Amino acid sequence: MGEHLRDHPVTPRTDAEKQAVVNRLKRIEGQVRGIEKMVEEDRYCVDILVQISAINAALKKVGFSITERHTKHCVSDAVQSGEGEEAIEELMEIMKQFSK
Repeated sequence: MGEHLRDHPVTPRTDAEKQAVVNRLKRIEGQVRGIEKMVEEDRYCVDILVQISAINAALKKVGFSITERHTKHCVSDAVQSGEGEEAIEELMEIMKQFSK
């Protein structure tokens, strides 16, 4: 069992898909820098926590987007090629990480 699903060719992300994810991540990166500045400026803790909550929500949204694509392409392809059980198991394991 040396092969993994990730070793198989999948439908590559389009440039537009890549750009959308990168843009979201850059926005999140900017929000994190904003929190750093808030801490340096000794801002009110609740204001900082609100920003942290917003970043968590934004990261979950990116994660959901990538999970959706993975399910529609990678998992779907694996099911059609008879490797669905492994793909679903892998997906469920990573979803457990997201629910912690």
